[in-house]
Amino acid sequence: MTIKVLAYLIIPVYTIAFTGGYNWFTTNFSVIGNLMDKKLAFLIWGIVVGLYFYLIYRRLRPLVRLRPLFSQLIPAALALLFCAITTPYLPDEMPLKSFLHIVFAFVSTVLLLIYLTAVVWVRYRLSPGPYRPYLAGLALILVISLVLLAMAGIISSALEIFVTLTTVAMSERLSNRIRREGPWKKAASLWSLTGSRAA
Repeated sequence: MTIKVLAYLIIPVYTIAFTGGYNWFTTNFSVIGNLMDKKLAFLIWGIVVGLYFYLIYRRLRPLVRLRPLFSQLIPAALALLFCAITTPYLPDEMPLKSFLHIVFAFVSTVLLLIYLTAVVWVRYRLSPGPYRPYLAGLALILVISLVLLAMAGIISSALEIFVTLTTVAMSERLSNRIRREGPWKKAASLWSLTGSRAA
């Protein structure tokens, strides 16, 4: 219930409220979050989103055994998210820290998407039918993200809102799907990404 409330109520409402009053195509979370009256709100947003993906990771970890490199992607993504939230984005005053902020935020998102793709791919290899929509959904997220990037010319609030809400919703649905599957699929999920059984 906690994960569902976070995914469909708290995160969407808070994310929209956080960016409310700003043009979604000319600003982004970094710009808004470093305004004096938004710093605490940005920190809370990072904590809430980080907590959500930690809960998803904890739910999926015993059900989908990935190779160590892939299984550590979420902890790495959360660490980078924390670094991004706590590193100031003030390009004129702190260019190096601002550059690092961008790198932390971007790599964190990429690692999250790679993790979700790895989980879906493992399950797809075992049972293609139920997981084909998830592969298509990830591809659609990527395509729409590129369109939003091209439209704004920057990593905009519109892009960040879209990626946040779609990955949150997909993660919740994906984790529920895997939890509902029978014991034989849980056993089969121990297969690695290359198709060999994990030790």
